[in-house]
Amino acid sequence: MNVRPMALSSCAEKIRHIPSIVGSSDGRRLGLSKEILHTMVASTRLELIGVTKRFPGVLANDRISLTVKPGEIHALLGENGAGKSTLVKMIYGIQAPDSGSLIWEGKEVRIASPRAARRLGIGMVFQHFSLFEAMDVIENIALGLDGSVSRNALDAEIRGVMDKYGLKLDPRRQIATLSVGERQRIEIVRALLLNPRLLIMDEPTSVLTPQEVEELFKTLRRLASEGVSILYISHKLHEIVALCERATILRGGRVVATCDPRQETPRSMGEMMIGSDLRDPARGQVGVAGPVRMCVRGLTLPKPDDFGVALDAISLDVRGGEIFGIAGVAGNGQNELVEALCGEKLSPDDQTIVVDQKPVGRMGPSGRRKAGLCAVPEERNGHAAIGNFTLADNATLTARTRMGFETQGFIDQDGARAFADRVIKTFAVKTLGAAALAGSLSGGNLQKFVMGREILQAPGVLVVSQPTWGVDAGSAAFIHQALIDLAAKGSAIIVISQDLDELLALCDTLSVINLGRLSKARPVNEVSVQELGLMMGGIHGVNAPVEGDVHAPSA
Repeated sequence: MNVRPMALSSCAEKIRHIPSIVGSSDGRRLGLSKEILHTMVASTRLELIGVTKRFPGVLANDRISLTVKPGEIHALLGENGAGKSTLVKMIYGIQAPDSGSLIWEGKEVRIASPRAARRLGIGMVFQHFSLFEAMDVIENIALGLDGSVSRNALDAEIRGVMDKYGLKLDPRRQIATLSVGERQRIEIVRALLLNPRLLIMDEPTSVLTPQEVEELFKTLRRLASEGVSILYISHKLHEIVALCERATILRGGRVVATCDPRQETPRSMGEMMIGSDLRDPARGQVGVAGPVRMCVRGLTLPKPDDFGVALDAISLDVRGGEIFGIAGVAGNGQNELVEALCGEKLSPDDQTIVVDQKPVGRMGPSGRRKAGLCAVPEERNGHAAIGNFTLADNATLTARTRMGFETQGFIDQDGARAFADRVIKTFAVKTLGAAALAGSLSGGNLQKFVMGREILQAPGVLVVSQPTWGVDAGSAAFIHQALIDLAAKGSAIIVISQDLDELLALCDTLSVINLGRLSKARPVNEVSVQELGLMMGGIHGVNAPVEGDVHAPSA
């Protein structure tokens, strides 16, 4: 039977959402055979129809419907708590929907497990890598495969995939020696070894340099050109504009919009996500004139373990009203620096770290909080917050002294709950209340709670690592404004981040940490994204030229 291309295209559009038409009278009326209808339906790689998922007290996904086509890079967007993670977990077989249908290449399926998803051709690269640092690349990839294969055969397969997609990495290198960008390549290669037809990427660029992001995009575009579908989750909306050809936007567990990102702007998509206008953080008069509130001189500490990073003669000054940014690829000493600044690791000399003219180098975290220093570590789960503690209890952990919850060893529970409620309300944390367990919050909402808990203590010095990691555009703007407002009141703020756009928009002064050493601090208007990316990428390669050696910023 001959069917004109235009007519076939028109019919395909009409039946794209109705797989049940195959073999029906509607299909016969259109003059299409069962075989052609199957082919047309299968031209949609994945279709969700009315997918719903409930948890106690929460409707996470409410009748979600979307389609992903072969060779399409499709963005899944939404603010924190919008239901993105729940949705992709159902696609990957980690959770099961309460109702609705998943159609895979024209056939309804029930994906009972990640292994079942992989058998269908669905791969996933998670935001948090699952790698063992004491093992090499081959061993880590083998752990993620469903079958067994010899080491030499797997080595050859890995090298073949890397050569094909331009992914440079030695399969026999130990994980502990790799940068974050190289570690991500392992996760991608592990997924590609299974020849996926759909690849789910969850916040894949959150810890990459601009150069590594561009290399990742080249790989994804090549995969798409070969027919692989990509479902891409990111809060970095400028990346969505550059990479994706279609976007589904969730809000409150429902689909509220679909769009072509190439015809949108990051702002317009952000406003679709939050359902209102997106406000840029407003800074007052730029210029740092306050006294030095934090002074660090010659901070040197050995590696905490075989996989840690030694700190090498770090010096810096941060003034009241200043936001001092530190850029760097993860694994260059950021966590060690935060631990040293907040008192989890003590300095050899009390004078090494001074807060408001008070030496605190030998003080622990409680002593430094009394001196006016608060901190937010990178890892929110288990470090910044305890998952099986309530939000009120988590507020007590760091705010009991500064907010007056503790009197002669007793905790004012009512005061702790009131403070937690204030954080929840001020930072728009989506939760059932102060009695909710921290582990019940989405990652972005827990981040908002942790940031709010520290900012609302009005510290003289605030040290923050990755302030908006996993946070949606609207919440990120709110957190940025809260930091700006805190600085405007005279606080000195240190922001450690891998997000260069965030640092350039937020900070007065910037430095780069590389292999435990800090570059010369420079005014933010004197550096570019490209230059910072090259400086950050010095790890595990040739160090980019950095003006000056390690020393404090000029007064």
